[in-house]
Amino acid sequence: MENINTYIITPIPKPRMTQRDKWKQRPSVMRYRAFKDQVRDHRVTLPTSGAHIIFHIPMPKSWSKKKRRDMRGQGHQQTPDLDNLLKALKDALFDDDSHIWDYKASKVWALEGAIIISII
Repeated sequence: MENINTYIITPIPKPRMTQRDKWKQRPSVMRYRAFKDQVRDHRVTLPTSGAHIIFHIPMPKSWSKKKRRDMRGQGHQQTPDLDNLLKALKDALFDDDSHIWDYKASKVWALEGAIIISII
């Protein structure tokens, strides 16, 4: 039996951070911190193995209706990188993520941002 959890949270990649980011409020770092808060507020859970994580990346508003229709559900093949999206999610959930040993991850175009976690 498969358990699917959908969280309406726009995925944000983990930015490269420096010591200055503790006091300087760069927009990318502030979006990342807000994302981490959203993940915690939604009580997102991730098992140690057997999960398929699908990041729904919102399509740009500037795209035509035809392009939006054609690209919906297609693989997202540009930045942000999948590993940075995963890093941000795991950092929001765990202080130490070394116990995570098996998962599958994907990123696709969608009308709105979301994170879907299927537990098999």
